[in-house]
Amino acid sequence: MHFADTYRGKRVLLTGHTGFKGSWLAEWLLSLGAEVTGLALEPNTQPALFDELKLEGRLDHHIGDIRDLGLVSRLVEKTQPHFVFHLAAQPLVRLSYAQPVDTFATNVMGTVHVMEAVRLAARPCTLLCVSTDKCYDNREWVHSYREVDALGGHDPYSASKGAAEIAISSYRRSFFSGSGTLVHIASARAGNVIGGGDWALDRIMPDCIRALARGESVAVRNKVATRPWQHVLEPLSGYLHLAASIHQAAEKKAPELNQLCSAFNFGPALSSNRSVADVVNEALKHWPGTWEDKSDPYAVHEATLLNLATDKARHLLHWQPVWNFEQTVARTVGWYHQCHLNPASAPGLTAQQITDYTAAASSAHLPWAA
Repeated sequence: MHFADTYRGKRVLLTGHTGFKGSWLAEWLLSLGAEVTGLALEPNTQPALFDELKLEGRLDHHIGDIRDLGLVSRLVEKTQPHFVFHLAAQPLVRLSYAQPVDTFATNVMGTVHVMEAVRLAARPCTLLCVSTDKCYDNREWVHSYREVDALGGHDPYSASKGAAEIAISSYRRSFFSGSGTLVHIASARAGNVIGGGDWALDRIMPDCIRALARGESVAVRNKVATRPWQHVLEPLSGYLHLAASIHQAAEKKAPELNQLCSAFNFGPALSSNRSVADVVNEALKHWPGTWEDKSDPYAVHEATLLNLATDKARHLLHWQPVWNFEQTVARTVGWYHQCHLNPASAPGLTAQQITDYTAAASSAHLPWAA
């Protein structure tokens, strides 16, 4: 089932479309022929991928806060979407220590508002809420976390995402289940994503690129932290494939629908679980420079070990990652380096990487790219 068979001509509401992942997803959905409506705050970085891709003039663009239930409800009613991809969030661990109330309000109640707006609209809809691997109660285990493991979180960001997952489960069981339901909901938990166009603070790749562009040494604050690094297109392919599979199963009243309306992990191969130092060293192969250890023993708590198990996505969706660790870093740094030399190249580079990624998935015989 190729994406275009599902999304072409469909109305899609995308929250968080001005962010890094949201901009990539908006670009991909537009290329698939979807009618995209976006709801988000103004881009909070300068530069911003949303601006670099000139998305404001290419979709139905709305600035607004998901903490406003009335606003979200009015837009859902106006759009009458076939699909809702909920990406809007406060996504930064370190910022959540400075702004815990806003983090919980956005990530928990914002998610509730999106679900409630879809419920009140009472129309057929596939709703995918995007979460994170940090929603799990991290015990610093060496083994990978599965979808059935306990939710939790030490820092406010992680805890807010765990709480959002509990709210999603509640809405699914209370309102979005049974043979007569019009709304079908799933959540998607992704590992650490990198890719061109991420300009956020306190993320290793943007910090790395900013330093290299200024000719400075890269400051690394937690070199031993290990994460499941993946290119941004990896989880996005999972989101699109999962939502399309739910939509198709709902139309056919297929027995696998209940299994699909659940939580899914989307992460890289085990070989891509690398330390921050590994990421920086790999990046410097493509944009030469140096880095220095700036570890702070008094820094706020951040997890050291975190891996995701993706068996469920492999078995139920036949989804798997496409680019390995080296390809992921090469594609990411290559995007930034070319845009550093020619800022106007961002739209073409982004579209080309989507094309290249889809071609690689097709060569791997993945069903969504067949």
